[in-house]
Amino acid sequence: MDIFKVILTSLFSVLILFLIAKIMGHRQVSQLDFFDYITGITIGSVAAELATELEDPWKPAIAILIYGTAAFMLNLITSKFPKSRKYINGSPAIIMDNGKIYRRNMKKAKLDLSEFLMMCREQGYFDLNDIQTAVFENNGKLTVLPTSTSRPATPEDLNLTPKADYISTEIIMDGRILDENLKRAGLDLTWLNKQLKAEGYKNAKEIYLGLCDKDNNLSLFPLK
Repeated sequence: MDIFKVILTSLFSVLILFLIAKIMGHRQVSQLDFFDYITGITIGSVAAELATELEDPWKPAIAILIYGTAAFMLNLITSKFPKSRKYINGSPAIIMDNGKIYRRNMKKAKLDLSEFLMMCREQGYFDLNDIQTAVFENNGKLTVLPTSTSRPATPEDLNLTPKADYISTEIIMDGRILDENLKRAGLDLTWLNKQLKAEGYKNAKEIYLGLCDKDNNLSLFPLK
């Protein structure tokens, strides 16, 4: 019977975590601020306890709900009152600007020179002279603005006006034709079968992925 109880409490723990994740929203780890990160670790720890709590599982369940609600309320406050963000989430700090490194801001961000140089290298900047401005964001990432002479050339710099890019539409996935996408692109099965035969394929089952661009050019990736 204990095994049955463990299964039930584990499923209950998964359900609680799912609901809390839905309430808090889906954000990547790199987008989490410090409080969200700590809250996530705490909720995970309490959820593990909930999975094995056979006597009184409601106690850790209530704790999870309280932590999740607190995180949700803080996110709601920061979205409704933008001025509160710098007190709750912190504010970005300019670490370097126009060839000058701000030591005071580095101390506030708890960032030392070795870490700063490493983060610059991760961004692809091995020479600080190539950096115009470096900002340490409140999620722990470094945002770099290169100098005008170090940034990649753009079509505007070359006086070019390239055509706009569009997202290709998935027509075939894992050997299955996506009828809705095919219709949305203004195409039909007759057109698709003709294209497949022209490329030497018998049917869509031989295709792992098929993409169609705005000019109705079909890119096929066969199953292997």
